[in-house]
Amino acid sequence: VQLVESGGGSVQAGGSLRLSCSYSTFTYSSRYMGWFRQAPGKEREGVATIYTGGGATDYADSVKGRFTIDRDNSKQTVTLQMNNLKPEDTAMYYCAAREKMGMIPTPLEVREYDHWGQGTQVTVS
Repeated sequence: VQLVESGGGSVQAGGSLRLSCSYSTFTYSSRYMGWFRQAPGKEREGVATIYTGGGATDYADSVKGRFTIDRDNSKQTVTLQMNNLKPEDTAMYYCAAREKMGMIPTPLEVREYDHWGQGTQVTVS
Protein backbone atom coordinates (compact mmCIF):
# COMPACT_ATOMS: atom_id res chain seq x y z
CA VAL A 1 0.00 0.00 0.00
CA GLN A 2 1.39 3.36 -0.98
CA LEU A 3 0.10 6.74 0.06
CA VAL A 4 1.48 9.85 -1.61
CA GLU A 5 0.60 13.33 -0.37
CA SER A 6 0.84 16.57 -2.30
CA GLY A 7 -0.34 20.14 -2.03
CA GLY A 8 1.47 21.47 1.01
CA GLY A 9 3.18 24.83 1.07
CA SER A 10 3.40 28.21 2.76
CA VAL A 11 0.45 30.55 3.12
CA GLN A 12 -0.50 33.61 5.12
CA ALA A 13 -3.03 33.39 7.91
CA GLY A 14 -6.54 33.37 6.51
CA GLY A 15 -5.44 31.67 3.32
CA SER A 16 -6.30 28.25 1.90
CA LEU A 17 -4.52 25.10 0.83
CA ARG A 18 -5.72 21.83 -0.63
CA LEU A 19 -3.93 18.60 0.20
CA SER A 20 -4.31 15.49 -1.89
CA CYS A 21 -3.47 11.86 -1.12
CA SER A 22 -3.22 9.26 -3.85
CA TYR A 23 -3.36 5.64 -2.75
CA SER A 24 -2.78 2.27 -4.34
CA THR A 25 -5.52 -0.33 -4.56
CA PHE A 26 -6.67 -1.97 -1.35
CA THR A 27 -8.15 -5.44 -1.17
CA TYR A 28 -11.43 -4.02 0.08
CA SER A 29 -12.82 -0.63 -0.87
CA SER A 30 -14.46 0.44 2.39
CA ARG A 31 -12.05 1.71 5.00
CA TYR A 32 -11.06 4.75 6.98
CA MET A 33 -8.64 7.21 5.51
CA GLY A 34 -7.50 10.28 7.27
CA TRP A 35 -5.29 13.29 7.59
CA PHE A 36 -3.08 13.71 10.60
CA ARG A 37 -0.54 16.35 11.52
CA GLN A 38 2.51 16.71 13.68
CA ALA A 39 4.04 19.98 14.75
CA PRO A 40 7.62 20.16 16.06
CA GLY A 41 7.81 18.92 19.62
CA LYS A 42 4.22 17.71 19.61
CA GLU A 43 2.53 14.35 19.16
CA ARG A 44 0.86 13.39 15.94
CA GLU A 45 -2.85 14.18 16.04
CA GLY A 46 -5.90 13.39 13.99
CA VAL A 47 -7.26 16.21 11.86
CA ALA A 48 -9.98 14.68 9.69
CA THR A 49 -11.06 11.20 8.67
CA ILE A 50 -13.47 9.73 6.17
CA TYR A 51 -14.98 6.27 5.81
CA THR A 52 -14.67 5.58 2.10
CA GLY A 53 -17.60 3.18 2.09
CA GLY A 54 -20.29 5.64 3.08
CA GLY A 55 -18.53 8.97 3.36
CA ALA A 56 -18.90 9.46 7.12
CA THR A 57 -16.48 12.12 8.34
CA ASP A 58 -14.92 13.14 11.64
CA TYR A 59 -13.00 16.30 12.44
CA ALA A 60 -10.85 17.54 15.26
CA ASP A 61 -12.58 20.36 17.11
CA SER A 62 -9.76 22.73 16.18
CA VAL A 63 -10.52 22.44 12.45
CA LYS A 64 -14.29 22.06 12.36
CA GLY A 65 -15.86 24.58 10.02
CA ARG A 66 -12.53 25.31 8.33
CA PHE A 67 -11.34 21.97 6.91
CA THR A 68 -13.21 19.56 4.66
CA ILE A 69 -12.18 16.01 3.85
CA ASP A 70 -13.47 14.25 0.75
CA ARG A 71 -12.68 11.20 -1.32
CA ASP A 72 -12.96 10.06 -4.91
CA ASN A 73 -12.99 6.28 -4.91
CA SER A 74 -12.75 6.07 -8.70
CA LYS A 75 -9.58 8.17 -8.70
CA GLN A 76 -8.29 6.67 -5.44
CA THR A 77 -7.68 10.05 -3.87
CA VAL A 78 -8.52 11.70 -0.58
CA THR A 79 -8.37 15.46 -0.29
CA LEU A 80 -8.28 17.94 2.56
CA GLN A 81 -9.48 21.45 1.79
CA MET A 82 -8.12 23.82 4.40
CA ASN A 83 -9.62 27.29 4.63
CA ASN A 84 -9.04 30.18 7.02
CA LEU A 85 -5.69 28.75 7.98
CA LYS A 86 -4.12 29.81 11.26
CA PRO A 87 -0.48 29.80 12.39
CA GLU A 88 -1.32 26.95 14.77
CA ASP A 89 -2.16 24.79 11.74
CA THR A 90 1.53 24.76 10.86
CA ALA A 91 2.70 21.13 10.84
CA MET A 92 3.70 18.18 8.74
CA TYR A 93 0.50 16.66 7.40
CA TYR A 94 0.24 12.92 6.82
CA CYS A 95 -2.25 10.84 4.92
CA ALA A 96 -3.12 7.53 6.57
CA ALA A 97 -5.20 4.45 5.86
CA ARG A 98 -6.65 1.83 8.13
CA GLU A 99 -6.22 -1.74 6.97
CA LYS A 100 -9.33 -3.25 8.54
CA MET A 101 -12.82 -2.69 7.22
CA GLY A 102 -15.72 -1.53 9.34
CA MET A 103 -16.57 1.58 11.30
CA ILE A 104 -14.91 2.34 14.63
CA PRO A 105 -15.76 4.73 17.48
CA THR A 106 -12.37 6.49 17.50
CA PRO A 107 -11.39 7.20 13.88
CA LEU A 108 -9.18 10.16 14.80
CA GLU A 109 -6.83 8.06 16.91
CA VAL A 110 -3.36 7.61 15.39
CA ARG A 111 -3.16 4.03 16.67
CA GLU A 112 -6.07 2.97 14.45
CA TYR A 113 -4.08 3.42 11.22
CA ASP A 114 -1.66 1.04 9.56
CA HIS A 115 -0.36 2.83 6.49
CA TRP A 116 1.18 6.28 6.28
CA GLY A 117 2.42 8.62 3.61
CA GLN A 118 5.69 10.51 3.75
CA GLY A 119 4.05 13.79 4.76
CA THR A 120 3.71 17.24 3.28
CA GLN A 121 4.62 20.46 5.09
CA VAL A 122 2.08 23.17 5.73
CA THR A 123 3.35 26.49 7.05
CA VAL A 124 1.03 29.34 8.00
CA SER A 125 2.50 32.72 8.92
